[in-house]
Amino acid sequence: MRTLPYLCTAFLLCLDLCTSISFGKNVRVMNRLGQGAKLNVHCMSRDDDLGYRVVADGDEFGWNFNVNAIGTTLFYCDVQWEMGTWFHFDVYSASRDASRCSSECRWMIQRDGLYVFNQGKNLWEMTPFQPSRK
Repeated sequence: MRTLPYLCTAFLLCLDLCTSISFGKNVRVMNRLGQGAKLNVHCMSRDDDLGYRVVADGDEFGWNFNVNAIGTTLFYCDVQWEMGTWFHFDVYSASRDASRCSSECRWMIQRDGLYVFNQGKNLWEMTPFQPSRK
């Protein structure tokens, strides 16, 4: 019986740690290509394939998820428009995005580049397109 209080304390500490790390996140991928161009999007993680989507010009695709307790959550997307090259980017990486995307990761696809909104700095940052492995 002497170990029961220690086990309860350990359980509560573990529960507190897991719930404090497991914040809900929202991701949005916005099509801002203009000229009516449709954006093909395929997003996934190691555990979840969100399928292929066609996002109309001016529209967006989004989803919610929780960051895992060990901080290794990674979602990535491949995008393509006008039958061109597929491009790849990590839409959420727990190790990279803890401060940049405190609650929401917004990505904007334009013809001149890929932009992510940095919540910590309150500004859009351009990142280069990377060719996809598709």
